[in-house]
Amino acid sequence: MGQSGTEPLDTASPRREAPAAFSPLYQQIRQLLLQSLERGEWKPGEAIPSEFELAGRYHVSQGTVRKAIDELSAEHILIRRQGKGTFVATHHEPIVRFRFLRLNPIEGEAVPGKSEILWCRKVRASADSAKALELRTGDALIYIRRLLSFEGKPTLIDDIYLPAASFKGLSMAVLQENPGPLYGLFESKFGVSMVRADEKVRAVPAPEDVADLLNITNGYPLLRVDRASYTYGDRAVELRNGHYLTDEYFYRNTLI
Repeated sequence: MGQSGTEPLDTASPRREAPAAFSPLYQQIRQLLLQSLERGEWKPGEAIPSEFELAGRYHVSQGTVRKAIDELSAEHILIRRQGKGTFVATHHEPIVRFRFLRLNPIEGEAVPGKSEILWCRKVRASADSAKALELRTGDALIYIRRLLSFEGKPTLIDDIYLPAASFKGLSMAVLQENPGPLYGLFESKFGVSMVRADEKVRAVPAPEDVADLLNITNGYPLLRVDRASYTYGDRAVELRNGHYLTDEYFYRNTLI
């Protein structure tokens, strides 16, 4: 115990994979924790071992483990609970559930939105979507179109593409029976946890089909957000194109 700095971990133990050499020690522990999460050693909502236990497991100081956990907590992959321990984040918790929804009202307090699934069908992956999801062109995708309304006003259209092989059994019926967030469903029923996303944001004129659903004129200015969402191991498992009506809302982001 008591190691610190940037020395690589001793890899003699068969219980651990060898992390990259010369990275800070806490980063190596962070990577090992992510590998355990990816293998499903600790499920969403479950407690992970204590810092003392993890320090013994990896033969490092508790301070090194704490720093690794601090980073994963800042990324909302783990959640600390005072007096209870550290838990794997779940999209059924509000702090995580709304992390990927960046729409806020210009005036007043945020109110819960109403989500309506318009369709769910199988499509074939284009060359671009196949590349982004590390599939082959023509592989099966599940395509979901969702309408999100606030106080009865249609505000957001999401077009969501998922690799069919990772979401076997996902259907319109399953989506309509789901009372909670989509990411919560993906996590609990299909074992796919969304842990981070990359987004591209630009202004676009409303396509005709989107304009009809948002009750606006064709070509009306909208905000388009193209998102790639990733699970553990930095594996892309969702592509999403969102069209946002921002007359009464703004898109919020935090830079750190």
